[in-house]
Amino acid sequence: MIMHVVLLVVVVLAVPVTVTAQSQANNTNNSNTSTNCPLDFSLLQPYLVGEGEGEVDCSFSRQALHLLLAAHLLNTSLFLPPASSDADCWARLSSALSFPNALPSSCGFSSLALSLPCMNLSSRADFEAAIPAPALSSLSSSCLARSLAPVPSCTACTTSLNSLKASYLPGPDPSNLTPCSAYPFIYAAAFNSLGPTHPSTAFCLFLLNTTSPSHSHSPSYLLPALLSSLLSALLLLFLAFCYLSRRRTRRRRQLQLASSTLTPRRGSLQSISASTTLSKFTLDQIRQATSNFSRDNIIGRGGYGNVYSGVLPDGSHVAVKRFKNCSAAGEDTFVHEVEVIASVRHVNLVALRGYCICTTPLEGHQRIIVCDLITNGSLHDHLFSPPPLSPSEDQLEETPRRLPWPVRQKIALGTARGLAYLHYGARPAIIHRDIKASNILLDDDFEAKVADFGLAKFAPEGMTHVSTRVAGTMGYVAPEYALYGQLTEKSDVYSFGVVLLELLSGKRALISLGEGQSFVITDWAWSLVRRGCAFSVIEEGMEECGPAEVMERHVLVAVLCTHPQLHARPTMDQVLKILETDAALPPIPDRPIPIVANRDDIERSVSLSSGGSGQLFSPTGFQTFSHGHDIQVVDSSESLSDKSSKL
Repeated sequence: MIMHVVLLVVVVLAVPVTVTAQSQANNTNNSNTSTNCPLDFSLLQPYLVGEGEGEVDCSFSRQALHLLLAAHLLNTSLFLPPASSDADCWARLSSALSFPNALPSSCGFSSLALSLPCMNLSSRADFEAAIPAPALSSLSSSCLARSLAPVPSCTACTTSLNSLKASYLPGPDPSNLTPCSAYPFIYAAAFNSLGPTHPSTAFCLFLLNTTSPSHSHSPSYLLPALLSSLLSALLLLFLAFCYLSRRRTRRRRQLQLASSTLTPRRGSLQSISASTTLSKFTLDQIRQATSNFSRDNIIGRGGYGNVYSGVLPDGSHVAVKRFKNCSAAGEDTFVHEVEVIASVRHVNLVALRGYCICTTPLEGHQRIIVCDLITNGSLHDHLFSPPPLSPSEDQLEETPRRLPWPVRQKIALGTARGLAYLHYGARPAIIHRDIKASNILLDDDFEAKVADFGLAKFAPEGMTHVSTRVAGTMGYVAPEYALYGQLTEKSDVYSFGVVLLELLSGKRALISLGEGQSFVITDWAWSLVRRGCAFSVIEEGMEECGPAEVMERHVLVAVLCTHPQLHARPTMDQVLKILETDAALPPIPDRPIPIVANRDDIERSVSLSSGGSGQLFSPTGFQTFSHGHDIQVVDSSESLSDKSSKL
């Protein structure tokens, strides 16, 4: 019994000793794993309230901690203290703020919040690696390089920081104490030129004020400044709303005017876009392709506008025709041209790539078409481009030689095929109205391509178009069209005949005689053919001449096509058949006396009326038309009345 009592006393005395030893061991372990907090809590002293002035709240505690973290980042390039110092940091923060209850539990902060980084951004280098260089540059200019004391500067900085977080720091937030949204503010405060503890930096980024109780978080002048900024913003919004409303109203009126003008045509334009490979370009795309309509890109000018060379984004070269003096009413004309060009596809016609139609406030209505660029120039360029006045050796090597006969024959045939397709391959028939040498483009293989449909008209089958407005180029327009406005497919035949004479002779449609006088090529060629000298129309020095009868046959076709009487001209399909085959050439009726004529013309007309034949035949199977009097080129200095008086 005595032994049991002794053992019991020994056990009771041993338990306190064991507990004390364990407690001492735990204290020793804690002291080994815990470290001192590296944050400088003395920095908070200017922002703490005086005794009896108010109590520190949880929001102030969070902002105060962010200020300390900014100073820590500036000194160590690290956003957060080590995890081993959490306990000491919380204890010292509670003591520095004289918080009535222990942090962090009293404010709902996580005890590990001080050591949990946002998106693993632990250092300055991590943060700067996560933000693109342009955004960092913007942050530097708006927050780091200047004082944040002025309200506009502070507003610009905080706006930039919020935008930075939304764009590049989506989270998730590690805690409610140091969320990702706080990192841009901590970074900006740390590396602001005035430092994180400067009053302007602390107040702008953390709402910490050195002159008033901390729980108010704002200086006395903040409310008026905020109200002033708010009123300014509202005024700007009101003015912007008024401007946009007026602009929208003006735009709506313009669209209503355009739609009322174009109602019959818009359906056809949409059907074209749906049924062809047309591309609808924006004005910005056209500007980019033509270097903003640079004068250096102009490759042609006309009554309807300028033509520019351009390069599309895919690298293809195009010709851009920009119409001038456009209006809402002119939209109908533009749509008509798009219809014409888009409805035909032929190897001897220039293909349309696309179009642009828009209205700009400064430039008004814009009408543009985009075609393939033909890089070898036009027939006009090759026939009539003057050589340099004093050419160098390099220029002599680059000066193109005269077109040889095989090339001229190929151009004539290609042009005839293109026109024949317009007249008989397209439905309804298309009358070009402006066939001339400058509208016959040549590719690198000298394949002719008929271009510029700006004057084209649809001709209903079996009908003749009569217009009070004559369009075309002097020297190429058929007489019945120039005098009476009567337009048919044979008006194009006449123009083709003039181009063919230019191609064969190397002379222009209007031959200058000096002193402001000119002579049409058709009368000159006719005078030679009547004398049996059709071959004299051929340009002297032409290279690689073909058989004489073939070349003379082309001359007779040109003279027949340019006959002043409409019924005497062949159709384009007949012309094409004559040029492609050995089909018989129709007789060439004599011409009426021209308004300006010489004595030989009048005498020959009189002799014809008394029994002479009115048909011409070539030496290759036909009988030459001759009457013993030579026909002279018209002397324009003598008028018809002078010549009549001599009779």
